[in-house]
Amino acid sequence: MLTRLYIKNFAIIQELEIQFKNGLVIITGETGAGKSILMGALGLALGERADASQIKDKDLKSIIEAEFAIKSNKELKEFYQQNDLDWEENVVIRRELMTNGKSRAFINDTPFPLSQIQELTSMLVDLHQQFDTLELSNKHFQRLILDARSNCLDELASYQKVYHRYKDIEKEIISLQENLKRAAQEKEYKEFLLAELDDLNWQENEENTIAEELNLLTHAEQIKQSVGTAAYILNEGEKPLVAEIKSIISTLQPIVKYHSGLEELLSRLMSTQVELKDLGSELSAIADRVSTDEKRLDQLNARQSFAQRLVKKHGLQSANELLPLQQSLSNSLSSFQVDQSNLEKLQNQLADHEKEAMVIANKLHQKRSKQIPLLESDVKELLSRVGMPNAQLKIGMSQIGLSLFGIDNIEFLFDANKSGKFEPLHKVASGGELSRLMLVLKSLVAQSLEMPTLIFDEIDSGISGEAAKQVGILMDELSKGHQLISITHQPQIAAKADQHLFVFKTESNGSVTTNIKTLTKEERVQAIAQMLSGENPSENALANAKEMLKG
Repeated sequence: MLTRLYIKNFAIIQELEIQFKNGLVIITGETGAGKSILMGALGLALGERADASQIKDKDLKSIIEAEFAIKSNKELKEFYQQNDLDWEENVVIRRELMTNGKSRAFINDTPFPLSQIQELTSMLVDLHQQFDTLELSNKHFQRLILDARSNCLDELASYQKVYHRYKDIEKEIISLQENLKRAAQEKEYKEFLLAELDDLNWQENEENTIAEELNLLTHAEQIKQSVGTAAYILNEGEKPLVAEIKSIISTLQPIVKYHSGLEELLSRLMSTQVELKDLGSELSAIADRVSTDEKRLDQLNARQSFAQRLVKKHGLQSANELLPLQQSLSNSLSSFQVDQSNLEKLQNQLADHEKEAMVIANKLHQKRSKQIPLLESDVKELLSRVGMPNAQLKIGMSQIGLSLFGIDNIEFLFDANKSGKFEPLHKVASGGELSRLMLVLKSLVAQSLEMPTLIFDEIDSGISGEAAKQVGILMDELSKGHQLISITHQPQIAAKADQHLFVFKTESNGSVTTNIKTLTKEERVQAIAQMLSGENPSENALANAKEMLKG
């Protein structure tokens, strides 16, 4: 609820502070006293655009503060969390208008953009001014009225959980389909690239192995000749080296016993002979194994050439990088198959959620359909009570595809004069009619909705007598569970107030200033009597005022 409004240096208000009570708060005063200025100041606190011309003293800034006592609910909690605000049971919204035309906005002394001020205050105040048809003409609000009356808000919340999951899956499917479309366009080319790599069948470290084998085959004749010559010198030839060593050993053996140093040398020569003999055998074996193989040489050159062509084609540094590329292409094509499988699963899930959503949406449709004639009838009855006996509300409902609020498109249509022609509200209803229609609708759903502070600016336009009395009764009923603030010129409405605020002007040093005060019981009698019969009320008017206050 709104607990305090502070205004300084705004229009013809020098400085004033209003303390608001709960229940029905009525604001009265003479025409031109400044009631609309109060609403303008409050509108600024709620986030409306500022105008530097509204500053009273051009050398000073204007300040408007609105303080609210708040209760924890989901929307408010989310706003506080999203904006890093500490939760408190009171919140102060402050606007400052600078002389240069700029303005600043604060939530509990923390600067905030105007858009966030508007977001917060929309949860705290419902300000309905003359000719303000935006909310009542808003289809979301119209549907909310019908749903609250149909007692299906909990069912709608359940539906929206299913619907949100349905939309999430739908987004996943669209994204996956786009990926698959791109993948399908690349699939054939990737398959071709992978087929080339599969044909090559490159092995790990094969680049080095081929280089070694090519080097051997290219120089095979030279290797065979040189190795053969070395083996011949060791084991054959005119003077085989192994035989010569053996001869030396035979020469030294008889004299070893005569010289102690020869025994070790003879042992070494014998070892050398054995080693040279083994070397000769191995060299001969190598010479036998090495051969020129033109066919194998051509095969290796072709394989190396194929590998290098693929290296160049894919912009790689070496043939060893072909293996990771081959694996990547294989994974990509496998992923395509997996994505296709996932797409089928998601499509099945989408169908399941669509069925579930449709079941709940049809239940919502049935509840709404059942409630429409009842709501139309109740609205007609209340409109008649508040001075609109010829007015009638018609609720149109047509079916659409699944949406956030079900399968129903809901529109309120209005006929103010029994013309039989129903049209959208903003086309056919006057400001006063819309205000009363809004009061009627909100009174019908007040127990079902958690509504913020309701503010009506001159809801009594164009009515008097019994109609004004009925408006007052409705406002009184509505204020039992909600704070309701209203500017009025009707004594029947003013008499229902839990708090009666009186706006008046004073003049000092040639300057006119707006002030406001809370009326006592005696002052209320006088004020209501003046509303009945003029500035100097008669005894009858005073008696009538007392009677109204008793009622």
